[in-house]
Amino acid sequence: MTGVFQRLFKMGQSQAHAAIDNLEDPIRMTEQGIRDLKKDLQASMMSLAEVKAIAIRMKKEGEENKGRAADYERKAMLLLQKMQNGELSQEEADRLALEVLKRKDEASADAVRQMKEYEAQSKMADQLQAKIGKLKSTVTGYENDLVTLRARARTASSTKKINAQLAKVDSSGTLAMLEKMKNKVIEDESLAQAYGEMAEADKSVDDEINAALQGSTHQSSDSLAAMKAKLGIT
Repeated sequence: MTGVFQRLFKMGQSQAHAAIDNLEDPIRMTEQGIRDLKKDLQASMMSLAEVKAIAIRMKKEGEENKGRAADYERKAMLLLQKMQNGELSQEEADRLALEVLKRKDEASADAVRQMKEYEAQSKMADQLQAKIGKLKSTVTGYENDLVTLRARARTASSTKKINAQLAKVDSSGTLAMLEKMKNKVIEDESLAQAYGEMAEADKSVDDEINAALQGSTHQSSDSLAAMKAKLGIT
């Protein structure tokens, strides 16, 4: 299990240094490292299941041998009781009781051994369970870091493209072009005003006379109406 937790990435050191200038390489390396950790985690889970299965079997066999030893002890007592009751001879009862007690001792010894094995396997299972929990937490942490790394990679790539585009823009040339356009607009506006003034100057003398007469006629009509009103003429 020590090797499981000492290993994160299997890439060589030269590849790691070469990947510094390319953000995609560390992402792929992290993904590979996480896949390796998940394989180790799966193998550890299988090992844990095997250790627990052994512990369960040892406990079950130990309890069965405990029960068997108690049963042999009960049988030995029954044999001695039969001897007391005269149902068995002392020689026969002693022979059978000794054989039963021998089996009882063997069952007891097996029960003790199996319970010790059960305790050892249970302790190993607990330690393995703790390491697996740590490995799960490590995998989860690396997966979260990978999500952040991917997001930062996309942001960095977009920012790099934008900055590269901005670096290609000639600000001085753009300002010169805008200034040229401004001067062109001012020139066109001046020409338009000049043509307007020339059009006003080209009015005929007849137009000026008619305009003057229209003003005089309007003024005379107003005076005549005022005089009529004063004399009471409707």
